[in-house]
Amino acid sequence: MTSPSTAAGTNVAIPNQLPRVALVGVHGFGERHLENLRRLGSAGMLELVAVADPMPPAQDQLPPEVGVYSSLEELLAAGRAPDVVIISTPIQTHAPLALTALGAGANVYLEKPPVASMAQYESVLAAAASAGRLVQVGFQSLGSHALPAIEKFVASGEIGEVRGISATGQWLRTKGYFKRSRWAGKRSLNGTDVVDGVATNALAHAVATGLRLAGARTLADVEVVETDLYRANDTESDDTSVIRVRTTTGTVLTCALTLCAPVQSAPSVTIYGTLGQITLSYTEDSVEVTTPSGIRTETFGRTDLLENLLSARTEQDLLSPLSGAGAYMSVLEAVRTSDAPTLIHPDHVTWLGDGDDAHAVVQGIDSWIRRATLGQATFAELGAPWAASTAGSAQPELKVNGTAVATVLDGSHIRPTSSPRPYLHPIRTLAGTVVSDHIPEDHVWHLGAGVAIQDVDGINFWGGRTYTRDAGAYVWRKDHGRVVLESAEHRDSADLGDSADHRDGERHELLSWVGPDGTPVLREQRGWRWAAVGDSVWQLTLDFRLESATGRPVLLGSPGSNGRAQGGYGGFFWRLPRVSDATIWTPDSRGEDAVHGSIAPWLAWSGTFDAGTGSRHIAGDPGLGHPATLVFLASPQAPDPWFVRHSGYPGVGLSLAWESPVAAEPDRPVHRTVRVLIADGFLATQDIEQLISTQGDPA
Repeated sequence: MTSPSTAAGTNVAIPNQLPRVALVGVHGFGERHLENLRRLGSAGMLELVAVADPMPPAQDQLPPEVGVYSSLEELLAAGRAPDVVIISTPIQTHAPLALTALGAGANVYLEKPPVASMAQYESVLAAAASAGRLVQVGFQSLGSHALPAIEKFVASGEIGEVRGISATGQWLRTKGYFKRSRWAGKRSLNGTDVVDGVATNALAHAVATGLRLAGARTLADVEVVETDLYRANDTESDDTSVIRVRTTTGTVLTCALTLCAPVQSAPSVTIYGTLGQITLSYTEDSVEVTTPSGIRTETFGRTDLLENLLSARTEQDLLSPLSGAGAYMSVLEAVRTSDAPTLIHPDHVTWLGDGDDAHAVVQGIDSWIRRATLGQATFAELGAPWAASTAGSAQPELKVNGTAVATVLDGSHIRPTSSPRPYLHPIRTLAGTVVSDHIPEDHVWHLGAGVAIQDVDGINFWGGRTYTRDAGAYVWRKDHGRVVLESAEHRDSADLGDSADHRDGERHELLSWVGPDGTPVLREQRGWRWAAVGDSVWQLTLDFRLESATGRPVLLGSPGSNGRAQGGYGGFFWRLPRVSDATIWTPDSRGEDAVHGSIAPWLAWSGTFDAGTGSRHIAGDPGLGHPATLVFLASPQAPDPWFVRHSGYPGVGLSLAWESPVAAEPDRPVHRTVRVLIADGFLATQDIEQLISTQGDPA
């Protein structure tokens, strides 16, 4: 260890002298440092010479030879500076105390988060370099031997190419937790930055560990940080948030964190590969590796960060150096400079326990966190019922008699491997029941209602894995395209006048289907029409034309056309939310197995739609399920088979290429029209036939 009596910039200890250590802040997490200092002192690795705290510890906590002071300044004024100063104090005091300790010639162990702003970070970093001293940041998980082991696993190709990384934490914190100090739950205190929060304090290790495994250590390693911050508690700081980081190498780290879980569970970091995944439970140093050959679990040891600091000769020897916390500080700075967290409406929060032991539970938070990490999406993008609206609430809406019944999303927020594309979601009945879903846990590439095709001349415009005839299975490939909205004309029925010929709302879109290399493959003309059919039913019409943009025929295929039996999905597709007591039928058949792959003029789906799994529901709705019926009318242009799923997930589509591909040519587009009746309540076959007869030809 560097001793104050040695030349600056060296790290050579005085022979036979133990490193002299002082602890600033003996309460809270400082108590754990005291325990560790006793352990290392008993092992003959250091000498605890002094502590500093405005509230001194109990007399029996320290040996009589340990000096007790009210402040670091008083401690330093009392005699020779210690070799190491451990700072375990409120966040807003970290920077000034670190600067004082470095100025006195000590190395510093700085608890997480290291400081409360980027400006402070740069100041302390410069002071350490000027003094020739070392600063270790107390991200204990970075001492885990699991980290280099995971890096070797990834480098070996055992899980294939990395698709993304997630960090998750579901903890619970009581009212008493936020009352433990003046700074707890604060973004600032008396004009001084504090930046307490789920990602910047309680579950900061999740973020730091995720960044390390993403290869992001310095400021230069981070391209962008996006924040989506919420709070259920009566605090300034966030307690339920998504932080999404894109590194300069293109890796996306999605951190979905909460202090409002029903039960506390071990936080983890997961690396998703094309062949498997690796999950690190960092508080337990336990690693689970999932590959095609099976699942194995291994537990690793950990190097104590104070021991690491004591033995380090240069900054390169440190496991958690301050210079390696730049990527984390970019996250903290994004949180610090963000808007104040959005308050989660009390309707979506349940309180468990009494008094100061009571803790908030955000309803369904475990599912929303899984969806966020799997879909690399924020809570706002997912449309959680308590979340803020995305992009300034600028998305166009479909309205029937003044009531919003669907929202148009351009898909720009969708992760690349889900084949970003425009779609409708949420879609509602006239009474407000949500009858669509997007980014669900089981298939995060399922996006509301729209058009998606898995094989367009070998390009995946469906999302997720691609089924190939050669593999005879679904495989991850870098073959995902995206559908880009080039222009749109949108008119609600109120904008079209009172003429009976213009009672529908209309939206006309020009779309470009673009391959991974940026080359357009298809041009699409898409039209939406919507209108009321009665007091409790409205009709949505989708008309789309797919034309080659390459100057030659483009083949539109499916897993079915590539050899997967009964897997001919692609074209129009509608993802439903969970539906209990579902009934699925056509004029001639009933049940999933009977209607799947059949050709029928219409297909109906009725049941109780679970509002808890959909997006924002109408104000005052407690989120309970409601009965509704969807009636899908087949395209008049071609006898496409129905694609229906219920047991695995709820979805309905019309298959363009059930067993063989179809060709979209430059002057001969593939044209389909699909109508859907969206009704509150349960409809019988007689009701459906009567509704259809009153609507006439969709053209």
